[in-house]
Amino acid sequence: MKHLKYYFIASLCLIFSFGTLNGVQTGSGIMTFDTVPGWGLDENGKSQIGSCHGSVVIDKAGNIYTSANKGLFVFKPDGTLLRTHIQEDVMEMHDMEIREEFGVEYIYAARNKAGIGIKFHAQTAQIVLTLGFPKESGLDIDVLKPTAITVAENGDIFLSDGYGSNKIFKFDKTGNYLKHFGEPGDGLKEFHTPHGMTLDTRYDPHRLLICDRNHQPIGRLLHYDLEGNFIQVAASNLSWPTSVAIQGDYVSVPSLEGRLCILDKSNAVVSVLGYNGDLGEDVGSWYRVKQEDWEEGIFHGTHGSYWDKNGNLYIQDWNIDGRIMKLVRIK
Repeated sequence: MKHLKYYFIASLCLIFSFGTLNGVQTGSGIMTFDTVPGWGLDENGKSQIGSCHGSVVIDKAGNIYTSANKGLFVFKPDGTLLRTHIQEDVMEMHDMEIREEFGVEYIYAARNKAGIGIKFHAQTAQIVLTLGFPKESGLDIDVLKPTAITVAENGDIFLSDGYGSNKIFKFDKTGNYLKHFGEPGDGLKEFHTPHGMTLDTRYDPHRLLICDRNHQPIGRLLHYDLEGNFIQVAASNLSWPTSVAIQGDYVSVPSLEGRLCILDKSNAVVSVLGYNGDLGEDVGSWYRVKQEDWEEGIFHGTHGSYWDKNGNLYIQDWNIDGRIMKLVRIK
C-alpha cells in the first residue's frame, strides 16, 4: 500500500497564467499540460452540454464523447460539436467505457438514476444490451444505483452499485449474471462508495482498479482480480477519487475536490492538475459553480477523464452549466 504525497507546492509553482488566449499551464515534470481555453463551447462562448455528472471516452477516430444529464455529446478534437444524442435512454450516464468488438465500437455505461447498465452502438446510440438488478443473486435489493462499469477482454461486464449496495456485479458478455462481491464498510476489504472502476491493463493478468471514494481515511484505489478477490490497496489518501482512466503505465484519477492526480505504474503520484485550494465545505457548491465563475486551469468537482492517443487529457467537472476541458500535454 502506498500513502501518496501530492507535492502541491511543486505543482502549484508550475501553474502559470498567460491570459485566456494562451491558456494555463498545470502539472509537473513529464506530466505538464496546457489548457485549451474555450474548448467545446459554442460560437457565443457558452457551454453546449448543460448540467453534467458524467464521463468522457474517445473513439478510434479521435472523437470525444461526453455524457450530460440530457444526453450524449460528441466533439471533434478541435472542440467542434460533431453530433448529439438527446434521448431518454442515454440520459444521465454516470460512467462510460468504449470498446471495439469485431470492428464495431460500443459504449458501456452506468446509469445510476435509471438503475441500469447499458451497452450501445457508439455511432447511433442504439441500445443493444441492458443490465438491471439480477434477481438470481438472491440479494434483498429493490433497484441498483450503478456508478461505474468496465469490461474484461473476454467480454465479461462489471457493474459497480456505488450509490446503492456497495457491491460489484459480474455478468457475461450476453448479460447473464455470474456473481457479485463486496460488502459495505471501512474495513480493508470493504467498499464505501465504489464510485469508479476500470480494467487495469498495466498489469498481467489484467485486474480491476476501483475508486473507493468515501472510504475512511477518505479516498483510496483498490486492486481486485477478475473473480472478485482482493489483491491490494493500490493508493490511499487521494481524497474523493471519482474515476480512473489508463494510458500505458499511467492512470488519471479525478478528485471531486477539484484536482486530477496522475499516478505511475507503482501508483505514486507524479503530477497534480487543476488544484483547487478554495472549494469550501459545502459539497453542493462545488457543482453550482456557474460558467462565468470558471477559472482557467482550476477544477471544480472533477468527475471524469480520458486520454487521447497523443497523451492529451479530456476532463469533465460535475457542474451545473456543463464543463468539459481539453489539456494538451507538453512534450
